[in-house]
Amino acid sequence: MWLTFRRIIKSGLKSFLRNGWLSAATISVMVLTLIVITSLLMINVVADGVLTNLQKKIDVSVYFKIEANEEDILIVESQLEKLNEVEKVEYISRDEALAKFKQKHKDNPYLIQSLQELEENPMEASLNIKARDPSQYEAIAGFLEGISYNNIIDKVDYRKNKEVIDKLSNIINNVRMIGIVLSGILVLIVILVTFNAIRLAIYSAREEIKIMRLVGANNWFIQGPFIIEGILYGIISSLLALGILYPVFYFISPKLSSFLPIEDFFNYFQANFWAFLVLLLGMGIILGAFSSFIAIRKYLKA
Repeated sequence: MWLTFRRIIKSGLKSFLRNGWLSAATISVMVLTLIVITSLLMINVVADGVLTNLQKKIDVSVYFKIEANEEDILIVESQLEKLNEVEKVEYISRDEALAKFKQKHKDNPYLIQSLQELEENPMEASLNIKARDPSQYEAIAGFLEGISYNNIIDKVDYRKNKEVIDKLSNIINNVRMIGIVLSGILVLIVILVTFNAIRLAIYSAREEIKIMRLVGANNWFIQGPFIIEGILYGIISSLLALGILYPVFYFISPKLSSFLPIEDFFNYFQANFWAFLVLLLGMGIILGAFSSFIAIRKYLKA
């Protein structure tokens, strides 16, 4: 059995080397497909990172009318703190809001001077509310709109932020859908290219196959070398794809991190290097072996 297995591997390697240019073309297409699929996976990681970062920054800000009594505002705060959806409530008084505004615009002397000329503090007191989960902001906003103290509330600043998050989520979902369709098309192309490559390899070895059939070789012994050839396509393509992606991710990582609110892109790739290696090898081997199996089965049935 071991001797038979060694012969199958040796025959598969011989067929792979004999059809050098054909093997190179098949591997090139497979490498491109694996690079695209891996890149799409990393794009999903980046998109999830951006969305998560924005969701962490979003909150519900409740602004109270200038004439609102501080005691009433604190009552609203205590009611919010009792909600299971609320993680944290921060009260910002009118004086604190004015101090923060001045600090933020300290380089604008005209604006500061205009504030000083006003007889009264124009800033409103507010409550900044952080939810335990981004999906719970809708419930918190609904609570604020229905409480008995809504006559002192000037506005609830949440809807605009929600629209931005929803639009970004839709864009990310569309990108994912396009990625899935593109990956499916490329996988189909790889299967067809590998299928035809194996068919040509079978055609060039047709006399050997006839002799093996005449001497009583079983189908698995005939199929084995071509499946090994397909597996070799997958293994080499996976390693080449990973070898190309490693330096590419290394060079683009600083550029991505500079304008996107995500952690180091390359560090994520390094931390999951072996997972990516197993994934690429698995995809490459399955694609190569499956295409080869279909091609030789079709030939043997012909």
